[in-house]
This record gives sequence, C-alpha cells and structure tokens, in this order.
Amino acid sequence: MLARFIHRSSLSDSRNTISSRKDANVAGSKAVGYAVLGLGSIAEVAVLPAFRKSKKSRVVALVSHDLGRARKMGKKFGVKDCFTYDDYDRCLNHPGVDAVFIASVNGAHAEQTVRAAAAGKHVLCEKPMANSVEDCRRMVEACRTNQVRLMIAYRKYFEPGSVALKKLVTSGKLGRLRHIFSTYTEIVDPVKARHWQLNPQLAGGGSLMDIGIYCVNTMRWLAGSSPLDATAHAWTDDPKRFSGVEDSIAFRLTHPGGLICQGTSSYSAMAASFVQVHGDKGWAALNPAFAFEEERRLFGKIQGRWFEQKFKVIDEFVLELDAFADAIRRHRDPEPDGMEGVRDIATVEAIYRSARENRTVSIEPVLLENALAGA
Repeated sequence: MLARFIHRSSLSDSRNTISSRKDANVAGSKAVGYAVLGLGSIAEVAVLPAFRKSKKSRVVALVSHDLGRARKMGKKFGVKDCFTYDDYDRCLNHPGVDAVFIASVNGAHAEQTVRAAAAGKHVLCEKPMANSVEDCRRMVEACRTNQVRLMIAYRKYFEPGSVALKKLVTSGKLGRLRHIFSTYTEIVDPVKARHWQLNPQLAGGGSLMDIGIYCVNTMRWLAGSSPLDATAHAWTDDPKRFSGVEDSIAFRLTHPGGLICQGTSSYSAMAASFVQVHGDKGWAALNPAFAFEEERRLFGKIQGRWFEQKFKVIDEFVLELDAFADAIRRHRDPEPDGMEGVRDIATVEAIYRSARENRTVSIEPVLLENALAGA
C-alpha cells in the first residue's frame, strides 16, 4: 500500500541510507554534468542562466521536441550537444551526463525520470513532480532501485525569505500554529496560453497544478505535517475558455492538532503570491512568496511587537543546483526529495476529488486507492 510505502521511504530518507553507485562519478570538485529536458520559458529565463553562474553544475546537453529550438538555445548558452526526445536514450548515454534537469511538460516527468534512473542518472525534476501519485511512486521506486538521487525543484527551500519564515515557525516564537494561508494567482489568457498549460493530459490540471502546487508544498513545509483531509471548490467565470482544466480553486486542509491551512490559486486574478502564518503568540507573512524576480518582505507581529525584514533578489536556481550537487557529492538524499513530491500530489488529488464531489475528502483513502491501482 502507498501509505506504507510513504512511511518506509520517510524513514529511509531521514537516515540517508541510500548510497548511490553513481555518486562517486561526480565526487570531489568535478561539476555535475546535466542534460536539460524541456526548453520553454522557465529554462530560457532561469534554469540555463543559473547553470552559467553555478560552479558545481554545468550543462552538457539539451533535449527538446524541436531540434531547431535546442540548437538555438545551445548557441545562446554555449551547449554543443542537442537532442530530440526521440534521441533521449542516446542523450542518456552521453559520457558527460551525470544528471538530468527535467523542465518538460508535467505529463512527461514520470517516463523521463524512470528512463534516466535506469541509465544511472540523477534526477532534478521541476514541480509538479508528476500528474498522479502512481506516477510519482514509479519515479521514487525507479530512482531507489537504480541508486540515483531524486530531487524536486522547489526553490523556496533555499530562498532566504522562505528559510527565515520557516526558522521563525520552528523556533516557537509564533507559538502554537493555528492557521496558514497561501495564494498564488496570475492572469492567463487561454488564447495566448502555453501549448501545455490548459491541456489536462500534459499539465495534469489547471492553476492548482501549475502555481497552486507552491501553496500546497509551502503550507505542508511550514506545518511540518501532511494534511488529514481536504475540502475544495473550483470555478471559472468563462467555462468555454477554461473547458479542460480549472481556472480558480480554493481549498482547506486540516492538519493534525487542528491546524487549518487554506489556499487559493487562479488564472483569472492579478499576479500575487504570499503566505501568512498565525500562531497563538504572533503572526508572520511573506510577500511575495514565490515569484523569483522580486524582492521579498517578511513582516508580522510577535506578542504585540511589529517586525519587518527585506530580502534582496538572489538567483534561487543557482542555490537549487548547488544543493543537489552537494547531495550527490556527499552521498546524501536531497531536500526536497521525491517523497515530498508524492505527498504534494496526494494532497492535490484529494483537493481535486473534493472539488468534483463537493465533499470533504480524507487524504489517507486517496493514498490507498492509488496504491491498489498500481499493485
């Protein structure tokens, strides 16, 4: 059962018991060599520029559905070897490739991860991890079986403002947590949307899978636990334009101890992202919480005293790459690892089911149902 699978994996991850047969290949000062899969906007404006700045990672190959696009990006970023997805296995046999950075459409993450793991390559996979818990489970098992590392590309684990908020929570200064709220919204014109964005097979969902996943993961991270149940409502003002995926969604997650987490995501509201945490001794908010191009502001009140701190823009993608390189070199499981992705998608599945069935859905049955489906 997946519930047992998650429990076993959590114990194993926390003890860093897996010793990768491929870690030795990138030991010492050698930079980790990557093949980057998917050359959309995030790869062009953030991922590939970050490789240029990192001293611990380098790009040796690019993979795209469009060889012309790959060669164009290769010329721009100084990468000689370019492949299409039809040549993915040949790319994985490239002597300089130690790992893959998967920035392709969500629906391709599972297959690409499993094939990379079988070839002995470490995997840094963009969020969301995959379109289903079952696919996430296959990814984790493939990486464990082949003794390679798997990390999910949540930048906030390394971004100073988010780290400061997490430390504030764990320090106990906010007291016992009562409520966490998070939102991520942006305007998406269905006519101008990216080719995968409104396609349920490629994207796995709408605003929740694309940007709301940040809210889900962040609230779980701050809470230090996974939710017990989910209640959700999805809607749109223009069902003809958003016919395949949800436009907007609001959800409530109940955590152990009575902590309530509430989140929203939307493709029809002006761009905003923040997270706010309330305890019985104080509250704190981070705004913006997720956009990587803006200065962050952490502020709030603790026992009646106001505080505020600002964090300058840094390249979170470089920190992410360096953290994964360190995990590989030091024979440690990365954070966030694949199990964090499994837990997030389990939560997302419960949110979607609640919205469809108009009722509160327990998270545990969602896990069991997916485990049985894959047995």
